[in-house]
Amino acid sequence: MAEYIGAIDQGTTSTRFILFDKKGRIAGMDQKEHRQIFPKPGWVEHDPMEIWANTQEVIKGALTKSGISGKQLAGIGITNQRETSVVWNRKTGKPYNNAVVWQCARTHGICKELIAEGGQDRFRDITGLPVSTYFSGPKFKWILDTVPEAREAAERGEALFGTMETWVIWWLTGGPKGGAHVTDVTNASRTMLMNLRTLSWDDSILEVLDLPRHCLPRIVPSSDEGTWGPTSESGPLGARIPVCGAVGDQQAALVGQTCFTPGEAKNTYGTGCFLLMHTGHEPVMSSHGLITTLAYQFSGRKPSYCLEGPIALAGALVQWLRDNLEMIETAPQVEELAAKVEDTSGVYVVPAFSGLLAPYWRPDARGVMVGLTRYTTKNHIARAVLEATAYQTKDIVEAMNKDATTELKVLKVDGGMVANELLMQFQADVLDVPVIRPKVSETTCLGAAYCAGIATGFWSEREELYNNWEEDKRWTPNMPEEQRAEGYRRWKMAVERSFGWEE
Repeated sequence: MAEYIGAIDQGTTSTRFILFDKKGRIAGMDQKEHRQIFPKPGWVEHDPMEIWANTQEVIKGALTKSGISGKQLAGIGITNQRETSVVWNRKTGKPYNNAVVWQCARTHGICKELIAEGGQDRFRDITGLPVSTYFSGPKFKWILDTVPEAREAAERGEALFGTMETWVIWWLTGGPKGGAHVTDVTNASRTMLMNLRTLSWDDSILEVLDLPRHCLPRIVPSSDEGTWGPTSESGPLGARIPVCGAVGDQQAALVGQTCFTPGEAKNTYGTGCFLLMHTGHEPVMSSHGLITTLAYQFSGRKPSYCLEGPIALAGALVQWLRDNLEMIETAPQVEELAAKVEDTSGVYVVPAFSGLLAPYWRPDARGVMVGLTRYTTKNHIARAVLEATAYQTKDIVEAMNKDATTELKVLKVDGGMVANELLMQFQADVLDVPVIRPKVSETTCLGAAYCAGIATGFWSEREELYNNWEEDKRWTPNMPEEQRAEGYRRWKMAVERSFGWEE
């Protein structure tokens, strides 16, 4: 009898494989980082073949470390960095270009033309998204427009488009030997190519972007009872295991946090920061700069939708402090520095390194540090770096409270930065709502595992998933309203200073 569910987390900086038991506890894991490739300022790439090699390696590593056999798994779920796009040959599996990462700003020219012709919201009624370099559709177009071999292959029907879960599923289920070419509804909703209501590719948008429909993957539920095919006995699992769950990383965290009721929300503090609020079975269109997107869909059930506010840099800002400015040697040291001062002494950091995402959508913005005086020390800067993440989240919550029918009452949090207690307390203070961290912080992988587990019957009811969730720590607001309002007013001033730096 199957005792575990496996989940692949193909993230922005690394790939992990985690094994979960019936109670949602981690039974084994392995992780490996991949290269971040920066060909030009504002451009970010990953090597898809390196990622596939790492995926195989971490699967084998987790099984070996835990002493668990691949045959003991009920199924496999995948969660992934969303929007990162790759085009490859269906016969050879060879990519035509490195994957264009979600953070990459190279499609600014394409997006600028689209906006000039029809405005930033020209596709919002169909897709729920503004025109932005963030999404996959313009990335696919950029690859076809700049790599002649890719355009020719697409016209011959030999090229395949996909985000990273599509790429991994294709290889897991056979690759050139009949691998499944699928994408789940959550990832499809991030391409700027899918109709939110019909859950199908929109021909009018494909025509505008000059993208052939036959190159796109089949859109499937996040948790699919039919499965997309088994793994191979000669593959890294050494067994035929159904691949039956896929969900974009931020929606996966929503599932892992069991936010199944409209009004429930979570925020993931990783490379970027992503706040999602479940809004029910009908899409809620934002008029305050948020994204309307798919939350998840279980096989045979109506899709669930959410409002989302994506922030490009959160943990990556701490990495910048470590790697570029060399102010710290390890990421956790930022809390030590920040804790040595009571406030930032008026310093604000706006990390618009390649523009600002929600709720501003300003590709012309660039990073700024304001409020510097002779009194400023590295401790103040470190604290301002942490507060930047909390203030960016505040921007999202302010917009979300205006768009949603109910105001946020509590925020569930996850991701690497939730270990930073100074940040979590400040987050509760500026939001004026409790912030709750679960005992299992690997909620992204857990959400992918839940999708696969529901599909295979490993977990039969949502009640089982609710029972797996346990609170680890809660932070309650402890800041005077006047101080909260003044700090946020000055943050908005700093954000305005970042606008208009890039033509």
